Amino acid sequence: MGPLALKLEERYSYGDYLTWNDDQRWELIDGIPYNMSPGPNRRHQGISMELSRQLSTYLLGKPCKAYHAPFDVRLPEGDESDEETCTVVQPDLVVEILSPSTSGRDLKLKLNLYEGRGVREYWVVDPIGATVMVFSLGGDGRYGRPAVYTGEDIAPVGIFTELTIDLRTLFAPD
Repeated sequence: MGPLALKLEERYSYGDYLTWNDDQRWELIDGIPYNMSPGPNRRHQGISMELSRQLSTYLLGKPCKAYHAPFDVRLPEGDESDEETCTVVQPDLVVEILSPSTSGRDLKLKLNLYEGRGVREYWVVDPIGATVMVFSLGGDGRYGRPAVYTGEDIAPVGIFTELTIDLRTLFAPD
């Protein structure tokens, strides 16, 4: 069954997802498919590439690696296999870059999803407002208020204490 024949009331797994053979990008959140079309615009891609550059430069020679979207990240609820997993997302690096078609999903659904799965740090980049919100997992397993950075700031990356992201180059005019 391809995505064009999806029944939105059904739950799908990563095993189902792997059988979809069209040219569209999809995410699964709790078994519900979300179409990632249309593709990101030039501004979104520029921010994504600059983040990738800064992260990859920092990680060069270290055991951790950065992967550029699209890259399937499976978030199991427990100990299910990859094929049984019902949540597959394609985050932009370690952050989500807002776009008109995904901003509601990124700011609500994915925020709750990442918090519930114990993702230690969730970054939301707003290209239009030139801001970054950083949600950090507290000792209670919840995200508190986000730290907010603007286009003139140097934003620290909490999971890598020596890494900062220069937002001046991230939001540099095209």
